[in-house]
Amino acid sequence: MAGRIRREDVDAVRDRTRIEEIVGQHVTLRTAGVGSMKGLCPFHDERTPSFHVRPQVGRWHCFGCGEGGDVISFVQKVDGLGFTEAVEYLAGRVGIQLQYEDGGGPRTREEPGRRQRLLDANRQASAFYTEQLVSAGAATARTFLAERSFERADAETFGVGYAPQGWDNLHRHLRGRGFTDAELLAAGLVTQGQRGVYDRFRGRLVWPIRDVTGEVVGFGARRLFDEDQGPKYLNTPETTLYKKSQVLYGIDLAKREIAKQRRAVVVEGYTDVMAAHLSGVTTAVATCGTAFGSDHARIVRRLLGDTSAGGGVQLASGQSVGGEVIFTFDGDAAGQKAALRAFGEDQRFYAQTFVAVEPTGKDPCELRLAGGPEAVRALVDGRQPLFEFVIRSTITRYDLGTPEGRVGALREAAPVVAGIRDAALRPEYARLLAGWLGMDSDTVRRAVSSAKPPRLADDRIERPSRQDGRAQQGSGARQGDPADDARPAATPVPTLVRPNPRDPVAARERQALEVVLQVPHALDAAQFDALGPETFAVPAWRAVHDAVRAAGGLTAAAAQPESAWVELVGEQAPEPVRPLITELAVTPLPEDRPDALASYAQGVVRSLVDLGLTRRIADLRGRLQRTDPAADADGYARTFQALLELEHERRLLRESVA
Repeated sequence: MAGRIRREDVDAVRDRTRIEEIVGQHVTLRTAGVGSMKGLCPFHDERTPSFHVRPQVGRWHCFGCGEGGDVISFVQKVDGLGFTEAVEYLAGRVGIQLQYEDGGGPRTREEPGRRQRLLDANRQASAFYTEQLVSAGAATARTFLAERSFERADAETFGVGYAPQGWDNLHRHLRGRGFTDAELLAAGLVTQGQRGVYDRFRGRLVWPIRDVTGEVVGFGARRLFDEDQGPKYLNTPETTLYKKSQVLYGIDLAKREIAKQRRAVVVEGYTDVMAAHLSGVTTAVATCGTAFGSDHARIVRRLLGDTSAGGGVQLASGQSVGGEVIFTFDGDAAGQKAALRAFGEDQRFYAQTFVAVEPTGKDPCELRLAGGPEAVRALVDGRQPLFEFVIRSTITRYDLGTPEGRVGALREAAPVVAGIRDAALRPEYARLLAGWLGMDSDTVRRAVSSAKPPRLADDRIERPSRQDGRAQQGSGARQGDPADDARPAATPVPTLVRPNPRDPVAARERQALEVVLQVPHALDAAQFDALGPETFAVPAWRAVHDAVRAAGGLTAAAAQPESAWVELVGEQAPEPVRPLITELAVTPLPEDRPDALASYAQGVVRSLVDLGLTRRIADLRGRLQRTDPAADADGYARTFQALLELEHERRLLRESVA
């Protein structure tokens, strides 16, 4: 386990990363006023842009779905990464070498420069394979693709290439570009033999395997020629970049749609992923030479964002609260075994899990050939709950026409029902099981109650962490926990009642906080910092003002850039207030002339001060009316003098504006 990244390094990554460049890789941004940019939100479907980025303060916010945060939280949410992974990814982009507390080091256990060299080697290898696909020697590879109705453009979309026959074509190519044998061995591109190193992939169709950030970390290759004595599919060996239990083929293409649709479709092969995407099932991914496991579940879980305790419930509309994970399997014994493994992973999701099985045993690639894209979409849309499939698959192995067969089926199926995560669903499936077996419901319920649920492969059930959900929502926290995937669920965070946007007082207070967070250097620090806590009448805005005061007010803001100032205010705010701070820091200001922005900001604050003075004057006048000058002459005089001073202060303020 890596140590925690030093706070200073996290700050440096945040400060040196241009948020508009990172967001711009996923969203087409256009100017939306002074220092503001906007585009279509990558996290929900919309036709009118409501996703805003303010580079100067380093924040983003969507006024449609309410998501927001800094550049780190954006990478977390869009790429499905944990906090530490997101910081490491951004640090690599801006050239910062991270330091870890407690003597820890990067999970990769590789020097940042060496890791980049291995990524570069994989990137250039992928380009080499792609170029070779159009060579004369790749005719068999092109025929393989054509027979499965994949065109050249499809191969380019998925980066499909060809590893030419011969022992050292790639080796010589990459050595000519400055890579050493040690680097190529470490990347898994070549193999050490008795007579030297040689290409790992030879005479094979090759698919690049990318991580969620789009970096090529390995390859999968299919045998094409009869003389090839190797396995049908050959993958990159385990390296510091490639861990087969932690990669999903197609995740780089599917991640945004998984987050948008809140649906992930798990298929079994590279061509199945291609066929699914080309058929409109753009959330399809596949494991790479291994069964779907806990690390895969973690990747999908982050992209789904399935942190709702109400997840896993299917609605009458057919949609599911918390999203859907759909596994496609063959209908044979191997497919049923895979479904049983997937059932164990169901415990790691708050999403509803389904299985889609084609009755004749066709995989998505074969189904697309036989019935076209519509057949693939119909397969996925016709999914059935995974629980039902697993239970039915279990009992079909028994002769239910005999008492012994029914009892044997009950003994094997009862632990499956007992293992259903949602306690409310167990009685329903116990009732269904009784009907499928033709047995008394009470007998089945007793068997389920006394059965022990099947254990996961690693003997440990992980629940989705609510801290992951907060990080994805851009809470503004500075430091995450490297072990953020193993945290227990936390108490739900309360929310503030949002002010009525039509309330003129609430609108004026909001405008003042917008300029305080966005253009603090244009304001009179002494004037604003003199405002007391009673200045803001709206509870939500008073909470933000409290955070501004706790951060040192505008006096403290004068000594640091706007991005650091917003971060500091967010640190001082309680959890429910942080999203409001991000929203205020990103909201486009109505003044779109750069030379008039300072004047606008100053006018907004003066208006707020005027509002506060008017409120205090009204209070004093009321007190004066309630005071008997004969019975309390001194009190009346003090109140009257205070009233005169406030009215004089307000008059001077208004004259300065005029």
